[in-house]
Amino acid sequence: MHPKGIHGHGFASQYLSYESLSRTTGNYEKHFPSLFHPLPGLKTSSYVDDFFERNPTKITTLPNGLRIASEDAPGPAASIGIYVDSGSVYEKGGNSGVTHLLEKMAFKSTKNRSRTHIVRDIEITGGNAGTSASREQMAYVYDTLKAYVPEAVELLADCIRNPIFLEVEVEEQVANVKNEIVEISARDPQQFLLESLHVAGYTGALGNPMVASETALQSLDASVIGEFYFENYTADRIVLAAFGVDHGHLLAIAEPLLYDLQRGLPVPVPKSSYNGGEARFKIDSERTHVALAFEVPGGWRDDKNATALTVLQTLMGGGGSFSAGGPGKGMHSRLYRRVLNKYQEVHSFSAFSSVFNETGLFGIFSTTGSDFVPRAVDAAVSELLAIATPGQVTEVELDRAKNATKSAILMNLESRAIVAEDIGRQILTYGFRKPVEHFLRCLDELILDDITVLAQKMLSSPLTMACMGDVDCVPRYDAVNQRFQTPN
Repeated sequence: MHPKGIHGHGFASQYLSYESLSRTTGNYEKHFPSLFHPLPGLKTSSYVDDFFERNPTKITTLPNGLRIASEDAPGPAASIGIYVDSGSVYEKGGNSGVTHLLEKMAFKSTKNRSRTHIVRDIEITGGNAGTSASREQMAYVYDTLKAYVPEAVELLADCIRNPIFLEVEVEEQVANVKNEIVEISARDPQQFLLESLHVAGYTGALGNPMVASETALQSLDASVIGEFYFENYTADRIVLAAFGVDHGHLLAIAEPLLYDLQRGLPVPVPKSSYNGGEARFKIDSERTHVALAFEVPGGWRDDKNATALTVLQTLMGGGGSFSAGGPGKGMHSRLYRRVLNKYQEVHSFSAFSSVFNETGLFGIFSTTGSDFVPRAVDAAVSELLAIATPGQVTEVELDRAKNATKSAILMNLESRAIVAEDIGRQILTYGFRKPVEHFLRCLDELILDDITVLAQKMLSSPLTMACMGDVDCVPRYDAVNQRFQTPN
């Protein structure tokens, strides 16, 4: 007990404060210590360095052109993935939608295992396996304990090398894709409109739909999938990437499994051109969704533009009028301060981007009641024009966005799966992996003029607009596009 005693509940907090101080200083104080100066007699901890040198990413190219890359790290778990230079950009008229279906056929029956056998093998390792498809790349990932890395690599190699595309499994996945098509338009209007923007805005490879249509699914069977697979899943277009695995150990496991995979014939890079356009989908709904987008020049292979775009999207920000996690996320971004906080009729208002190797899309997505659609579109136009106007974005906004982008990059790289994915996708895109310091340096060098110049370049391209809901309330394409040609 305190030597001076406790007299009533009113002294409880004072007693606790004194007790805490007495353990620190050895004396009883009448005032709280200063928060600006260290306590006398206490040793201060040394500061941790801002940057630690990560283990290097090691890459080995097998004689057949297949690349094996890894970064070692401490800890009990590892993430392994196989990344393929294949996607909907390589589809042709007769196999439209095959990438979407091929994604669903991952980890199905092979020459060595049934689908049930594959599931059980994954469960035995306590692992987690999955796949994702995009317009330019396919990813097959496996997270597990380091002790099971040999089993994980062998299973991934089997699924990539030896799929048999059983007709019964194909038919089952065709039915699943049909259900997914309905769910996307009903439950995820932003994804639906983003897909529509690509189809409307691009001609050529990037205009190929990523989401298979019901009409396209009628032409897809095991033979069509198999033909696409054998044309595109060749050794020179595959990267095996891992995080948390010693490179020598990974090479000893993977090389015997993949060294004889066939190298493919040279495949020309699919051509695309951005022309802008419009897509409208009239449905019975209380809300109307509108997306405005423009071309991002250069894509991921243009470091300066890619960096400016990433910061610009963070700076614009936005989100929904209701946050399930509570208020506070993104509240200082431009679209929150200038639109969402100003118009209660707006349900959602956010910046988005979709970037590829040499091009991309950037724009604003909005959701509102039908009667407020013209005002929401006007707000989107005004916000896009503002970022292209010198002096409209401040240094404070830029610094906040740059710091938030740095935080996002560094926190993402604390995830095993994200690091493995970063290794695999960078090697497919650049041919090597750029260190994180390179991207941080690009962020540090970014200035306001870079943001303005990029915005001006994007807005000089034709508008692509997509909307869904009561589209009769959405302004005409020509009227919206004219605002960007002759800004006020």
